[in-house]
Amino acid sequence: MRSLSIFGATGSIGEQTVDLLTRAGGADAYRVVALTGGRNVARLAEMARALRAEVAVCADDAGLPELRERLAGSGVEAAAGTAAIVEAAERPADWVMSSIVGAAGLAPGFRALRHGSTLALANKESLVTAGPLLMAEAARHDARILPVDSEHSAIFQALVGEDIAAVERIILTASGGALRDWPLERLATATVAEALAHPNWSMGQRITIDSASMFNKALEVIETREFFGVDPDRIEVIIHPESLIHSMVGYRDGAVMAHMGAPDMRHSIGYALNWPERSHLPVARLDLAQIGQMTFRAPDLARYPALRLAREVMARRGLAGAAFNAAKEVALDHFLAGAIGFMDMAGVVEDTLTALDPGLGHENDAMTLEDVQAVDHLARTRAGEIARKQAGER
Repeated sequence: MRSLSIFGATGSIGEQTVDLLTRAGGADAYRVVALTGGRNVARLAEMARALRAEVAVCADDAGLPELRERLAGSGVEAAAGTAAIVEAAERPADWVMSSIVGAAGLAPGFRALRHGSTLALANKESLVTAGPLLMAEAARHDARILPVDSEHSAIFQALVGEDIAAVERIILTASGGALRDWPLERLATATVAEALAHPNWSMGQRITIDSASMFNKALEVIETREFFGVDPDRIEVIIHPESLIHSMVGYRDGAVMAHMGAPDMRHSIGYALNWPERSHLPVARLDLAQIGQMTFRAPDLARYPALRLAREVMARRGLAGAAFNAAKEVALDHFLAGAIGFMDMAGVVEDTLTALDPGLGHENDAMTLEDVQAVDHLARTRAGEIARKQAGER
């Protein structure tokens, strides 16, 4: 029986992964090793009982008493805290879903690779902050990383049977998020609720706002470079409001391979879960006649400064990705708290990168996980100072 673990089980990607597992037979078809979750202890316990997991881990130590109570008599071990999540990743599993949001997902995914596992990577921050390290660790232990981001799954599928050397360009599509049609001058006043009103995708709070600011796409541009090893000048972004084409790969003979499907993350989750086979998935089938047309437009860099910053990060290399992601997470925290405006987030990130530039000069072959974690901490501290200053000036 195939064994698996899900890190970030109670988030959007985790929930959809559990949905697919349940439809495929659940605990009777898979041996579930570990499930981890955030604050929704009740849902984590419910999943762990249903899938008969060996261990369930909540991120917050304060949730442990409730988790133990809800799992009493089930035979599922309960644990809590960051260290316990990493320890859960030490338990061998054939397939591991890495869907913890943010830099917190790096360490458990890194540890899971040591068992030669297949890592289904939905945590884009792992590649943004430590791409060379993660890819080297996978190669060292003969493990495989399969992309779960819809864009990178689409690219991966478009490359099947192809030579990466024949790729002329990779085109990432972006919905443009909830505010894509707002006048530019109005963006500064956008509220959290307005940024969360995504027209196409059903996602978690943080990624939905990152979609509106295009920070999510900026991370994906960096992730594309790290995962597929292509030069940054071959990576393009295009606004595609319908979200039906998930990404495209252009080849040197002029051909463009596009991956299409309804905006449903179970496409890419299911592909990673069943790879190298394709299995039936409970997703909508496209009716192209009914769709009628699709539209595309170039992104406005004044509206989406995150895309410009991603290019600068790729030019700097080294630990710039770790600083970029950490500053982005801090800026988002302050926007969610109402302390800074929607367009202020990019300013926090840019000022943080500028302030830390002399400390980001590590070559990739000299980078360590400790370096990444140190820069992550340093960038969060500096970004917090910058964000608080901006808040005081509003």
